Amino acid sequence: MQSVTRVEIATHLAPLFTGELVTRDEVLAAAAHAGARAEVVATLERLPDQRFLELRDLWPALPEVPIESTAVR
Repeated sequence: MQSVTRVEIATHLAPLFTGELVTRDEVLAAAAHAGARAEVVATLERLPDQRFLELRDLWPALPEVPIESTAVR
């Protein structure tokens, strides 16, 4: 199974961040609406209940998520 990466999260969530604060629930809804894998949604469920202004504001809450996959193909 492929691990979740920040690149994958960004692919699903980038359109959500338009300069307005978004809630954790909005992040989760956007990921589900974008067709994110269950593993991505489960990772995002670990976010604290707060508002986020930019995509990069998620990363301090998800420090274990790598930027991209290091798997060899």
